[in-house]
Amino acid sequence: MTERAATSCPNCAILERQLQELVERVASLEAELAKYKKNSSNSSKPPSSDIAQPPKSPGGGKRQGKRKRGGQPGHPRHEREPFEQSQVDHFFDYYYDSCPDCHGRVAPLDEAARIIQQVDLLPQPIVISEHRSRVCWCEHCQKTYVAPIHEDVRRAGLVGPRLTALVAYLKGACHCSFSTIRKFLRDVVGFKISRGQLRKVCAKVSDSLEGAYERLLQLLPDEGVVNVDETGHKNNGQRMWTWCFRSSLYTLFKIDPSRSSQVLLEVLGEEFDGVLGCDYFSAYRKYMGDCNVLVQFCLAHLIRDVKFLVDHPHSKNRAYGRRVLEAIQALFHVVHRREKMSAERFARQLQAAGDELQRQATYRVPAVQEAQNLMRRFEKHGESYLRFITTPGIDPTNNIAEQAIRFVVLDRKVTQGSRSEAGQRWLERIWTAIATCTQHGQSVFEFLHESVLAQFQGHEAPSLIPDTS
Repeated sequence: MTERAATSCPNCAILERQLQELVERVASLEAELAKYKKNSSNSSKPPSSDIAQPPKSPGGGKRQGKRKRGGQPGHPRHEREPFEQSQVDHFFDYYYDSCPDCHGRVAPLDEAARIIQQVDLLPQPIVISEHRSRVCWCEHCQKTYVAPIHEDVRRAGLVGPRLTALVAYLKGACHCSFSTIRKFLRDVVGFKISRGQLRKVCAKVSDSLEGAYERLLQLLPDEGVVNVDETGHKNNGQRMWTWCFRSSLYTLFKIDPSRSSQVLLEVLGEEFDGVLGCDYFSAYRKYMGDCNVLVQFCLAHLIRDVKFLVDHPHSKNRAYGRRVLEAIQALFHVVHRREKMSAERFARQLQAAGDELQRQATYRVPAVQEAQNLMRRFEKHGESYLRFITTPGIDPTNNIAEQAIRFVVLDRKVTQGSRSEAGQRWLERIWTAIATCTQHGQSVFEFLHESVLAQFQGHEAPSLIPDTS
C-alpha cells in the first residue's frame, strides 16, 4: 500500500494543480460575467442602458396585488379652484319662466346656482396688426420723409412678442419639432409660417436670454453648494456633453466637447470655495485633487456599486457587500428619522452611523479585487462620502442634479441634439430658463414673454432669480 500511494502522488498533484487552475478560471469568468450584468440598479450606468435587455419583473411582468388603477380608497379628492368672477368673460343664466310640469308661476330661491365653468379657444386666437409708415413731402426742404415705425415693432418683425414666446415654449418646453409647430400654428392658430422663419424666431429668443444666462454663469463660482451632472449630446453627429450645474436658486446647463475637469475649471474656477455634489466620475476627482475642492460624493451611486458586490458570484464579495449595504441602510434610516429627533440626538446618531459605515467598508475586507477596490475608495475618499454629516445643508445624494438633467435627456431623444454652435447656445439658454423657472414655480411662458419684450424694446433682460429683497 505504501508503494501504491507513493506512485499515485504525482498524479494527484497534477490533478490538484489542474483543479486549482479550473477553479481560478471559473472565478475569472464569473467576475467577467458579473461586469456584463451591470445595469442601472447595481452601477452608475444610466437607465437608458437597460433598454436592450430590460430586467424581468417577478411574476412574468404581471401587476402585483389587486390594486386597481386610478384613485385609491381613502385618497383625498382633488378639484381645481373655480375661476374668479373677474376672470369670466361671459355669463349665461338659465331659469324657468313657469313650472315645467303644471306651467304655473315659479319663484326664485336664495339657494346658490349650480355652475359649470367652461374654457374654450377663440375661432382665431391671434391679432393681426399692420404698421404703416406714411411718406411725407416737405415743400420747404424739398425732401421726402418717411415716418419711423417704433423700434420694438421693427425688431419683432412678422411675429409679435407673445407669439414669439409661444414658439419658443413649444420648441423648448414641449420638445416640438419645427414641423409640429408649423402644423399647430396652421391648424389651430390659423397662421402659416416657414421653418426658416421659426428658426429666426428661436434665434431672437436665444438672444433675449443671453443676459440672464451670463449672469447665472458669473454667480456660480460664489455658490456655497453646487450639484453637478453630465450627459451625452450630439451636434451634427459629433459627440459632446451637456453639463448641469444646480444651486439652491437656479440651474444652468452648458454644452461642451469635453467631459474632463477642464469644464469645471472654466465654469467654477480654480478657487471654488463651496461644496461640489457629484458622482464618483474621474473628472470630479481630478478637479477635487487639483484645486483642493470639498466634495460630497453621491451615496445613491455608492449603493448601486455595493449592490453589484451583493449580487457578485464570489461569496466573499457578497458577504462584504451585504455588510456595507446594511451600514448604508442604517445611515439612511437615521436621515429619514430627522424630524422625529432633536438636533443634538440626530447629529449624534448620524455621526455614529457614518463611523460604522466607514468601519464596515475598511474592516476585514476580503482579498478579492472588487472588494479591495471599494475599500481603497473609502480609504481615500471616505470623508467625501460623509461630508453631509459635518456640513449642514448638503444632500447626501446627487438626485437634484440628476432630476434636472432628465428633461435634457427627453429633449435629446426627440430632437436628436443640435446642428450648429448657435443651436447649442439656444439649448443652453432655453434649458436654463425652463429649469430655473420650474425651480421657483414661475411660469416659463411668462418669463420668455418678458425676456422677448425687453429685447424688442431695448430694455435690460429680466433676471431668472426672483428678487427676494
